[in-house]
This record gives sequence, C-alpha cells and structure tokens, in this order.
Amino acid sequence: MSMESEKPAAASATQLLPRFVRFRDAPFYLGMDRNRFNTEVRPYLTKIPIGRQGLAFDRLELDAWVEEYISRNGRSGRLQGERLWDAESCPVSTGERAFGTSTNRSKGNEFAKALDRLSLQKPNALSQD
Repeated sequence: MSMESEKPAAASATQLLPRFVRFRDAPFYLGMDRNRFNTEVRPYLTKIPIGRQGLAFDRLELDAWVEEYISRNGRSGRLQGERLWDAESCPVSTGERAFGTSTNRSKGNEFAKALDRLSLQKPNALSQD
C-alpha cells in the first residue's frame, strides 16, 4: 500500500462546513421556508455579496440568530418519564393556612342539594329507561 492511498481516520471523518451559506441554502440550513426566512431572519443578518449577483450569509451569524431565537421562544424539555401529574405536591395549594377572601360562592350543603334536585327530576322523554 502506498502512503497516498491511505487517509488518516480523523481526516476522513471530519467534514468542513463552509463559513458562507448561500442565500438559496440559508432557509434550508435553518429548517424553514424562504418566505419565513426573508421576513423573520434576513433583516437581522449581514448580507455578503459573492460575485456580481451572488448573496451569502455568515454561518456563525445564522447560528447566533438561532441561539437568540431559542432563548426567546424555546421551551425547556422535561426529564424522560416525568409527568406533570406525578408531582408529589400541588403547586397551587401549599397546605398552609392563609388569610384571604374565598372565591367559592356556594355555602353549606348547596352542592348536595343540587344533586338531590337532579335525581328527583323526571327522566328525559328521549331516554331509554
């Protein structure tokens, strides 16, 4: 085997990303359509002319836009297996006594009385009882 045919493992596994991303490729790089890119991203980027008609954007600037977007709009993920209903304590009620005004307008056995009234009503004509 000649030395020319052998490539180091690190060199073959490493692929260089271009620093400039062409305008036609930038929306795809960010995973969005061209119209959304033009309205939401392009106004905040430095436009880099390439040749007479070519236009590109700095890949690092695109990445910085993504990081900013995530910090404003992203949501943190939950741990796998964790569910909101698995919480041991209720975040709304601490179980401690506190002063305040009750927003519950029913008093005493009003709920039980309402259930009794429902059970005493005549069955609906459409029911199959």
